[in-house]
Order: sequence, then C-alpha cells, then structure tokens
Amino acid sequence: MSAADAAAFIRPGATVGMSGFTGSGYPKAVPQALAERIRREKAAGNPFRVRVWTGASTGPELDGALAEVDGIEFRTPFNSDPIVRDKINRGEIEYLDMHLSQLAPVAWQGVLGPLDVAVVEVSAILPDGSLVASSSVGNNKTWLDRADKVILELNRWQSEGLHGVHDIYYGTALPPHRVPIPLVKPDDRIGQPTLRCDPEKIVAIVETDGPDRNLPFSPPDETARAIAGQLLDFFAHEVRKGRLPANLLPLQSGVGNVANAVMSSLQDSPFGDLTAFTEVIQDGMLDLLASGSLRMASATGFSLSPIAAERLNDEMAFFRERIILRPQEISNHPELVRRLGCIAMNGLVEADIYGNVNSTHIMGSRIQNGIGGSGDFARNAYVSIFMTPSVAKGGKISAIVPQVAHVDHITQDVQIIVTEQGLADLRGLSPKQRADVIIANCAHPAYRERLQDYDRRARRDSYGLHTPVLLNEALSWHQRYIETGSMT
Repeated sequence: MSAADAAAFIRPGATVGMSGFTGSGYPKAVPQALAERIRREKAAGNPFRVRVWTGASTGPELDGALAEVDGIEFRTPFNSDPIVRDKINRGEIEYLDMHLSQLAPVAWQGVLGPLDVAVVEVSAILPDGSLVASSSVGNNKTWLDRADKVILELNRWQSEGLHGVHDIYYGTALPPHRVPIPLVKPDDRIGQPTLRCDPEKIVAIVETDGPDRNLPFSPPDETARAIAGQLLDFFAHEVRKGRLPANLLPLQSGVGNVANAVMSSLQDSPFGDLTAFTEVIQDGMLDLLASGSLRMASATGFSLSPIAAERLNDEMAFFRERIILRPQEISNHPELVRRLGCIAMNGLVEADIYGNVNSTHIMGSRIQNGIGGSGDFARNAYVSIFMTPSVAKGGKISAIVPQVAHVDHITQDVQIIVTEQGLADLRGLSPKQRADVIIANCAHPAYRERLQDYDRRARRDSYGLHTPVLLNEALSWHQRYIETGSMT
C-alpha cells in the first residue's frame, strides 16, 4: 500500500519502533507520510505526537521530518538530527540517552511500556516470509518481536547482495534464562541470515527506492592526522612490549571525522590481518577492507558517505564476504567486548585532568548526540581510548578542563587520552599522576599553564588530596564561556 495508507496505522500517542542505525537502514517513506498527517491533524486542532524508539541515529526523512512538525514526544536511545537536538535542549522532546546494548533488554522487560507499531526497512522479503535486513540491523529483531503491528518498507535501492551479510542471533533471554553467547571470534556466525516476523502482525508493506543519507566525511586535516599518528605509535609500542599481538586485537571505532581518519591511517601502517568488532563501518574501514589490511569487520550498520555507499552497493559481491552485520544487542554486548579483548577508540566532548570524560553534553546541560555505544565498549575493552582535538571553536574551548561539566565515562573506564598534542597513558596511575600526564601531553599550549596553575593550587587548598579539587573554581571555565563566549 502507499506510505500514507500505512501511516494511518500509527495513532496519536503511539510508541513506534523504527529501524535505523547511524543513518543506515532507516524507513524513509512512512515517517514522512506520518509527518504530513501530523501536520494536517494539528492544523485541524487535533494534538498528535508519538514516542520513537530506534537503533541509534537515523536520517532527515525520519527524525528531521517528524521533529519539524513537532511530532515527537519522546525519543530514545540516540539522536544526531539537529532539529531534534534543538527541541530536546529547549525541553520540547523528552530524551532518554541510553547505552545502545541495553535498549533491547529494557524493551523486553517492559519498563518503557508496550511497543504499538514497528516500522522496519528491509532489502528483501523471501518466499518463506523471512526478511532480509537492510543496511543496518540495530534493534529490528526486538521491534519485530515486540510490536503489536508491523509496517515494512521494502527498499529496492539497497543491494540484493545484502542477503547473507547478516547474522541474526535469537538466543538472547532475560535472567534467569540467560545463557552465554557462543561467539569467540569476530568472524563467528552464531545466528541465521534473516529476520523472522509473525505474518499476522504485518499490516502494510510499502515499496521504496531511496538511498541512506549521510553527510560526507571531511578529508583528514592536520589535527586528525596527528591524533592518528599518536595512536599508531602507541600501538607499535604495545606490540614491542608484548601487550598486543602484531595484528593488534579487534578494533572498535566510534563515529566521526577523527575516528574515520584513524581508521584510514591504518592503511599505510605496518599492521595487517586486522579485524573489527564494532558498531559501524565507516569509509575508512571500507578502504581497509578493500586493501586487505582489514580481514573482516563485524558491526550492526554502516555510516558511509554517499560516495562510499554507492561503492558498497557496486562492490557488494566483494564486501559481503568480509562483513557481518548483527543486532546491536550483540555487536555492543559487554560480554563479547570483554571476551574478544576489543581496542575501543571513541571521541569525546571534554576530559578533565583526572581522566573523567564527557562525551554527550555541551557546557554540562546541552545534549549533543548521546553516549551511543562508547560506554558499552569503554568499560569492557582490553584498551579503552578516547581521542579529540585539544581545542574547539577556534581555540575558545579547551577539551581538557579542570573538571568535566557532565560525566559519561568515569576515570576508571578511561585508559588512554589522545589529542594532536600527545598521548596520555593513564593505566596504573593515581589521580594526581593522571593530572600530571594529561596536562603535559594532551592540553593545548594556550591552556596548559592555566591548568598547571589550577592543579598546583588545588593540591595546596583542596579539602582532600586524593583527587584535589577547588569547588569554587572547578566549573569556572564553563561559566566563563557561557558569559563571554570563550574559556580564555
């Protein structure tokens, strides 16, 4: 049926589970039709908002379209859409920022309430009724199982070669019935290639033909290349020390230009036969797969520039032998991250001199995107790395501050911090020792002396000396930025 007819199954106040993860595999037609329906209903004086669950971020045809008509009441677990972000920060959308591995179990527990409708993009419907997932798996398995009604978008743009890429594991359960997940190598397949859904629940199938929409990555600049160089030197050092094998360990990389630059830098490194156990496959990882430096990549979705997405479709016969897409409750599962010994590399908004990391909030209160999967990996990784340019806004903001204004990753979960200035190895160090290393190696020269001055006075005047802090100054840099537009 048409997208407009399918959208009629979604009622005001409904909870809708949408497919999609980092701009891949999200429904495109039904959300836009729903947005148009909401606009008409509101013009007629009828309130109409819905609660939206997804895998992670989606695209402008979903989050942007619904937010533009003020159609979202509640959103979880991750968002990157600028319209949604603005409404969240104005208090107009309630937002639950969650560890991505935890949403599926929470949905099964029922604490978020019932799931009324699932809207899931697929790339094929097979004769036996099984569903070939699209360019992401995300939480689709859970949405199809939990929803009362299911709407499928069959997207012809997605490559037919996706069939066989997915590994859908149906062995998860809530306690006390939970059992170990039988995956011991990143390239293990433990499930089936397709999704299943009770055909009695499928109320609509909408045929579409449209691409996933992601912005192109910026070419690596001098800062990103410097961060990548610091990490390559660190990996070489760890191999020489015998703490990492010559082909490293399974790599996890967060989303963004810096993370993409780091992955690209591995192309010309001495490391080969690499593997990845991660959330998303970005352009740099696709290049590594093409060159053979990366043997295989396990993820839950793609985050590709338009050019790279077209390349993936054109060369799917090659890439499908080297990629596995799993549900995000598996791709991000702490049990598997710990077992495989992943090297976790994620971005941050700011870090303080003791190694606490804020990866979600600007000036402590404005959400940027969300914690995503960084917490799933950081706490359980073999090596937990956070990386960032040392300054933002043309130098008006320091990424290294006396105290973070919001904590997502406590100091115990942060082992390595990297900026273009240098790398701080925090393993085995006390709080004061961490401060010495972070200020010396990671802070921008424009802020380093001020951080040293703060640290020196804190060690003299703090209430306690285990983690010295000046309570009346710790967040003064943030307050200065709010008042003047600069931390300097």
